[in-house]
Amino acid sequence: MPNAIIFDVDGTLVDTVDLHAASWAETLRHFGREVSHEEVRRQVGKGGDQLMPVFLPPEVVERQGGEIETFRKDLYFRKYIGQARAFPSVRDLFLRLRAEGQRIALASSAKGEELERYLSLAGIEGLVDAQTSADDAERSKPYPDIFLAALECLAPTDAAQAVVVGDTPYDAEAAGKAGLRTVGLLCGGFPEADLRGAGCIAIYRDPADLLAQYKRSPLAPGA
Repeated sequence: MPNAIIFDVDGTLVDTVDLHAASWAETLRHFGREVSHEEVRRQVGKGGDQLMPVFLPPEVVERQGGEIETFRKDLYFRKYIGQARAFPSVRDLFLRLRAEGQRIALASSAKGEELERYLSLAGIEGLVDAQTSADDAERSKPYPDIFLAALECLAPTDAAQAVVVGDTPYDAEAAGKAGLRTVGLLCGGFPEADLRGAGCIAIYRDPADLLAQYKRSPLAPGA
């Protein structure tokens, strides 16, 4: 039975997938690579270290990767983050988990100010036991590093006692490599078939739907 739940953030708790896709598409155009919004959107959920090689030659990533990521981050904060919104019932879901004695961790590629902004939007400050970011992972999803870091923060909880909640196939792939089960949410915009194909054990529409079906979900004590 789970005693800890590890949440992805972007696309899972806050509606930011299209915002990230737009900022990456604009950034790639700035650096001379024309890529459609939909092409980039299919890669959101990966960190920049894994996303850039999909669209840029290795030598460009090696030479300019840091500059590109810095430009993208600045652009996102300047133009896009103000449009971010939390999905409904995130706070209520976290309160339910806390009432059931579950520990809660966040495993996000977001860092510092960005992650704090999302915690505030969702109203979950003070409800999280641990949080890991890109700073805690050598490689981003679909590598398991960030989930392994979250498990370390939750010790002595091990992979068999924890469940991941995410919205992308990359969450499920990364969690599976860490020995974790994943519950998928459709609110990030990825098809249900893709989430199941990546290993999700259950699928819900969004946090509100997961809360409504909590007693029968893999998150419930005794599941």
